[in-house]
Amino acid sequence: MEPYFHLKGAFKTSADVSAACADIERFIEEAKATILQKGVPAGRGARIIGWDIKDNSIFFDIESDRYLRAHDAFIRLRKPLAGVLGKKYRIGIRGMEIEEFIVKLPSEQALRQHKIPYVREIDFKDGMITLTLDVGEAELEKKIPDRIISLIEDKIAAQSFGGKAEHWSLLWESPKKEMKFKGDPTIEAERRGWIKHGVGRGQWIHGPQMTQIFRTFEQIVLEEIIRPLGYIEMIFPKLVPWEVWKRSGHAKGIYPEIYYVCPPKTRDPAFWEEVMDYYKVTLEVPLNLIWEKIDKPLGGMAYAQCPSFWPFLQGKIIADDSLPIKVFDRSGTSHRYESGGIHGMERVDEFHRIELVFIGTPEQVLSHSKDMQECYKHVFNDILDLEWRMAWVTPWFMAQEGMIGLAGRDDVGTIDFEAPLPYRGKDGEWLEFQNLSVNGDKYPRGFNVKSQSAEDVWSGCSGIGLERWASVFLAQKGFEPEDWPDKFRDKIGEIPRGIRFM
Repeated sequence: MEPYFHLKGAFKTSADVSAACADIERFIEEAKATILQKGVPAGRGARIIGWDIKDNSIFFDIESDRYLRAHDAFIRLRKPLAGVLGKKYRIGIRGMEIEEFIVKLPSEQALRQHKIPYVREIDFKDGMITLTLDVGEAELEKKIPDRIISLIEDKIAAQSFGGKAEHWSLLWESPKKEMKFKGDPTIEAERRGWIKHGVGRGQWIHGPQMTQIFRTFEQIVLEEIIRPLGYIEMIFPKLVPWEVWKRSGHAKGIYPEIYYVCPPKTRDPAFWEEVMDYYKVTLEVPLNLIWEKIDKPLGGMAYAQCPSFWPFLQGKIIADDSLPIKVFDRSGTSHRYESGGIHGMERVDEFHRIELVFIGTPEQVLSHSKDMQECYKHVFNDILDLEWRMAWVTPWFMAQEGMIGLAGRDDVGTIDFEAPLPYRGKDGEWLEFQNLSVNGDKYPRGFNVKSQSAEDVWSGCSGIGLERWASVFLAQKGFEPEDWPDKFRDKIGEIPRGIRFM
């Protein structure tokens, strides 16, 4: 089955066009073989199945397949038809009206969502999703129907993609290791006073002991990954405006997972005086009153660190001698609303990461990815002595944006580094504690970044989450330093005693 489009619409004219009936009919017959066939395979595209004239309107009934969609055919007709009417009859076309626009798209299942902008109705029957669009001239000019169709096709593909296992493929697996600990590391760390729940949701206060573990991980990353691979440090913003997420592609679906940032409507103390007075009298923060005094969200807290780096390169041509670019950021926390997935240290709303970003030609990026994989292998095998595996996965945003098999290749995607958590049982959960992505031209294209001489610019990134590293390490090695690998124990030194309470 193929997509099907059916549009009924009219061109509004500046005067009665009855006198031009013969010329309009002649134009339509010629258009069937010329205008509507341009760039379309023979026998395919759009067909005018009916037309009529009434007072100051010319009605068209058009159906089509995917090669020339009905609304595109309708728009194609406007200018040459205006030429026919204007030259001989001095009549102009003043606008377009859409009486009905039906789109049918093949799908194995119904859509889960039934509220789509500019879509009046959604039905599913006999393997076809039927959309009744509510659009007019302005929406056609802005190509709203095309984006609706792309959106629905993405949703159809996403529903199919999400249920398949072939986007996960094992690449490498370590030997089995002796597990020194069987408990939940979060519960044990809390019991020992190494961490404590913060007041905020999904937030931890890390005591001196856990902080020293984090700093040791950072030291290992600096010594074994960042310096050998030639990275230089930068500071990326942690408040991300919408314009960045629009260019990075995150604006397509980030909304359920970000912490929004809303500025005050004004800084004038008089505007806020009633809020301050309310608190002074009641000792309660008047959230509803504050809600009235803050402006619309200007963006959100960093969900992933790398997008906010890219405006540094936006619109630039990178000199050949600056490639490959290798930069990292460790300047602050990232924030992600985890909803029901929140658990312990490993799934939190506020987390600490070191973000590595690398940019170059496709060959440079792929070569660097292999070098980075070897560095991670060395750290996880020789220093942390973990049981772990590497798996090739395809993030949905890449499948959605047509990045699978880019340029006939299958090396655009993400490697997940996963480790078993012993307290979850023999066949329990494997935690993704590290990733490494080759993103192809996604970010250079979105931010209009080019190279001095290379035809393509690619990028990759890798996020090192300290909470995830700690969760895996402590789950497998426990909390007694004598059970830790010698190389890690040499680097961390003596664990601080911490703060005692009476």
